[in-house]
Amino acid sequence: MQIHELEKIGKNDKKRVGRGGKRGTTSGRGTKGQKARSGGNVNPLFEGGRSSLIQRMKKLRGFSSPYPKKNVISLDDLDKNFEDGDSVSILELNKKGLIRKKNIKNRVKIVGVGKCEKKLTFSDEILVTESAKKVLGIKSEK
Repeated sequence: MQIHELEKIGKNDKKRVGRGGKRGTTSGRGTKGQKARSGGNVNPLFEGGRSSLIQRMKKLRGFSSPYPKKNVISLDDLDKNFEDGDSVSILELNKKGLIRKKNIKNRVKIVGVGKCEKKLTFSDEILVTESAKKVLGIKSEK
């Protein structure tokens, strides 16, 4: 066939090109249905009508604080591990094994559980509850 042997296509004779492709009329799309149509698309999370995996997962309820919990130390622990006149700091508590190294960045709180008859000095980074202050004889600053 030569270029001069081609016939001109009239307005009513236009052909839609490339709708079948090499694989035939359906072009590998199967027959009928949403995915056979042009622009047809199914959500990848859709599972044929059943509840999706995400919806079947356990729902987590409640609230979890973004702030880590403080290391709580009782007066009994201080009485066992410290001598009279010692200073209590976070590093000293770590050396004595009362708090772990990975929890040093969390704050420390002394609670008034038990008894402590030793005179101890606390660094500013350590929090002391009101009940612990009464037992230790520390005046609260208000």
